[in-house]
Amino acid sequence: MIRMEESTSTNEENQPFSIKLKNYFKNLTDFSQYSVKTILYIIIFVVLIVASVILLYIIFFVDETFLYRFVVEFFVNPVYNLGILGFFLFVFIMGVQGLVAPLPSEIVLLATGMIWGIFLGGLMGVIGSMAAALLCYYISKGGGRPLVEKFVGVNAIKLADDFINKYGTGAIIIARFLPFIAFDPISYASGLVNMDVKKYSLGTLIGSFPRAFFFSWLGASLGIVPPINIADLDLSIINAQSAFFNSVLVIVLAILFATFLLYYILAKYHERKKTEINK
Repeated sequence: MIRMEESTSTNEENQPFSIKLKNYFKNLTDFSQYSVKTILYIIIFVVLIVASVILLYIIFFVDETFLYRFVVEFFVNPVYNLGILGFFLFVFIMGVQGLVAPLPSEIVLLATGMIWGIFLGGLMGVIGSMAAALLCYYISKGGGRPLVEKFVGVNAIKLADDFINKYGTGAIIIARFLPFIAFDPISYASGLVNMDVKKYSLGTLIGSFPRAFFFSWLGASLGIVPPINIADLDLSIINAQSAFFNSVLVIVLAILFATFLLYYILAKYHERKKTEINK
């Protein structure tokens, strides 16, 4: 049995590149082995990625003030004006932002400090972080993992599975604890691997406290008091505050890209080493 598997693996490796490429794309477009529920998750996952790319294009190439104005007009002011009901709107918005890459949680957590101050803003940040983390986790688990397995292979993603099984809750606590490690990519990554949802939730809860209070303090320190009337603001103020928001976004995206690149390199190295050992 082992010899047959080795023979099959060797035959696949000796195939021409054009055949390998053809088989790769054929596998990417074949969803016949998935249930309707899984396909629906995959569609949602892909739509979110496309929406994220479009928003990134708008932010960096069409209107550099878009992100700042969006946060102010559709988050800060509505939440502030609703009073107590604003708490529920905030949790909803926090969950939605977790699904779209150009709206990082770090920016939303900054806004909690503007609206409620350090203590209440930090507490709401923890609640919102849990909502976003769980939503991203389940969507990623349902639709993201099947796609990742298609793109990088089952063996490549197993490296992340092994890491989570070994370090589990501790890894999540550290990732959540450090303020400038992007929050949402960790949520998606946790859904991609076989991590127990209870351990994931516990790690997120513990790690979110220092993170939420840090950004709440940072937001309160900006001295921006809602409601904010953008029409009355000087253009230079809007540009300066927009630049700050965009800088946070760039940092988050840079960390996301570096993390993905590092993981991809390590996964390929791990897979190659495993193949050499089996030979």
